[in-house]
Amino acid sequence: MPSLTAEQTNRLKKRAAAASIGLAATLIIIKTTGVFYTASLSVLSSMVDSLADLFASSITFFAVRYSSRPADAEHRYGHGKAEALSALIQTAFIAGSGIFILYDGIHRLIVPRPLTETGIGLMVMIVSLLLTICLIWYQKRVARLTRSQAIHADAAHYAVDVISNLSIIFTLLIVKFFGTVWFDTLTACIISAYLLINAYKLAKEALALLLDKELDDEIRDNIRKIALSCDHILGMHDLRTRDLGGSYMIELHLEMDGNLTLNQAHKYGDNVEEKLRQAYPAAQIIIHQDPAGLRENRLDHQIDGSCPLEKNY
Repeated sequence: MPSLTAEQTNRLKKRAAAASIGLAATLIIIKTTGVFYTASLSVLSSMVDSLADLFASSITFFAVRYSSRPADAEHRYGHGKAEALSALIQTAFIAGSGIFILYDGIHRLIVPRPLTETGIGLMVMIVSLLLTICLIWYQKRVARLTRSQAIHADAAHYAVDVISNLSIIFTLLIVKFFGTVWFDTLTACIISAYLLINAYKLAKEALALLLDKELDDEIRDNIRKIALSCDHILGMHDLRTRDLGGSYMIELHLEMDGNLTLNQAHKYGDNVEEKLRQAYPAAQIIIHQDPAGLRENRLDHQIDGSCPLEKNY
C-alpha cells in the first residue's frame, strides 16, 4: 500500500466525502420519483435511507474537513477523532431510518396499500444500484489508503444500500409477476432490521476509536519488530498505541546500555523513530529511553497483573 502525505490523504478524504453527498442527493431525486409512481414501501424505505445518507454524508464532509486541520495549542494530538464522532452520529441516522421503516411496515401489514407502475420502480432501483456500487468502490479505495474512520463508515452504509437495492429489485419483480403485495412490506421490514444491525456495528467501531482502543496486534507486533531490529536496542516495554483518526499515536520505552551518554541514547532513539516513521509516515511517536535491566513498576506489569519488581534507583 503506497504511503501518502498528509495533504494527499486529506484531499482524497474530501473528494470521497463530496462524492457521497452528490450521490445521496441524486438518489433522493430518483427514488422520490419511484415512490410517487409505485407507492412501494420498499422504494420508500430506500428513499428514506438516502435522505439519512445525505445528512450523514454532509456530517462526514465537514468532519473530514475539520479532522484535516493540523495540531494546535488546544488540540496537540490533532483533530482526527472528529471522524469517529461523525461515524457515531451516522449510526443514529441509520438506526432512525430502520425504526421508521419498521413502523411503516407494520402499519402496512395492518392496512395494505396496492402497488402501481412496478416497471418504473425497477428502473429506478437498478440505476440506484449501479451508481451506489461505483461510489462504494471509490470510497473503499480511499478508506484503505487513508485509514479514514468516517469514509469507512460511509462506505459500509452504502454497502448496506446495495443489499437493500437488490432485495427491492427482487421484491418488485415478485409483485409485478405474482401480485404478492405483502412481500413488499416484508422486504422493507427485513431491510430495517439489517439497518439496525449495521448501526450497532458502526457504533461499536466508532466507540473503540473514541475510547483509545489499542491498534491491531499485527501493527503492534510490527512496531516491536522494527524497534528491536535497530542497533543498540536491547529491549522495549510499555508500548501504547491508538488511532487518532487516520494517523497513529505510538508510545514506547526503549532499553539500552545504561553506560551510554544522553546524546548517544538520544541518537539511537531517533534512529528507531525514523524507522517507525518510514513504516507509518503520519504517526506521532514518543520514545522514552531506559537503561537495560532497570527494575521498575511498568505499565506492562499493571496490565498483565504480574508482581512489579522493586525499583532500583
